[in-house]
Amino acid sequence: MRRRLTSFDKVPALLWDDWRWQLRNRITTLDELWRVVPPDESETERLRHVVAQFPLSITPYYASLIDFDDRQCPIRRQVVPSIEEIEDSGGVEDPLGEVEQSPVQNVIQIYPDRVALTAVKQCPVFCRFCFRKRLFSTAREGAGCGLEKSIEYIRGTPQIKDVLVTGGDPLIASDSFLERLLKSLRSIPHVEIIRIGTRAPVVLPQRITPGLCAILSRYHPLWVNTHFNHPKEITPEAQEACDKLSRAGIPLGNQSVLLKGVNDDPDTMRELVRGLVRMRVRPYYLFQCHLVRGTRHFRTTIEQGLRISGALRGHVSGIANPLFVVDTPDGKVPVLPRRGLKRREGDFVVLETFRGTEWREYNPT
Repeated sequence: MRRRLTSFDKVPALLWDDWRWQLRNRITTLDELWRVVPPDESETERLRHVVAQFPLSITPYYASLIDFDDRQCPIRRQVVPSIEEIEDSGGVEDPLGEVEQSPVQNVIQIYPDRVALTAVKQCPVFCRFCFRKRLFSTAREGAGCGLEKSIEYIRGTPQIKDVLVTGGDPLIASDSFLERLLKSLRSIPHVEIIRIGTRAPVVLPQRITPGLCAILSRYHPLWVNTHFNHPKEITPEAQEACDKLSRAGIPLGNQSVLLKGVNDDPDTMRELVRGLVRMRVRPYYLFQCHLVRGTRHFRTTIEQGLRISGALRGHVSGIANPLFVVDTPDGKVPVLPRRGLKRREGDFVVLETFRGTEWREYNPT
């Protein structure tokens, strides 16, 4: 049962629904966290080492989704620090080699025709599985630091057709900052598509205001990809946020990460993708968890991802099937279940259906 946190139970709705209030009142220290969830006394000192290395940040809204009586709550696992983060001796700081593929500050270019623009280096909530943990453990830059050179690089590189505005989370920035950024990008003739990657509809749905939607709608074609990982995140507030974006003419996609103990079973994933489609969010990618240092306890096998992906096929609508991918320094690699084209028999090909039956399709050479 969802409940308002004790320390916030007397907050007026007018404040609770204000995204700025949510940001100002984030849980950012262990002492604040322990006011709402009793600590395991055997872990308290080691957890201080975790937070010293990887910050803690949870909005009151997202914290209200946690079942603090359940140590395996899927919301809790995503944002509450664990000593497993510093017990992980494997993984790397930059699994996608983004530092080496950054031609100028804030720009990451893996593909020839598109770039990621890290406009900010902060998020409303710090996800413990974040593949850019390196930014949060070292950077204290504000929104917009070095962006002028980034924009000039994009302006001077005509093969760039698509810009993904990411971070951090760009929607943590002010409306005025976002308007200036989008206006600058839209003024570049060869930039055809602007995309925004944000988890705000999930962890800070109050941020999706009519004013923000009005700004975004002025810079079409503009797409938003968000990041729901579990059905418990599909709340009335999240649904309202996504509805506002859709009504502003913004296509919505979702990128989930396969996380052990959160969504690594077919039933959970089916419920998630069905819920997303109901609120007009297209399941886009299901990512294998990156090999980031401190995230070993979240990682499943690629084979498990294939099993889940295969279990969706035929049991949910085609528009509800995310593409399972492994992200690499050389780009995303789709990994598909072993179904489909099995063999050729003369002028026929033999196909395997989701039921496991075979179908011979006439297909002459």
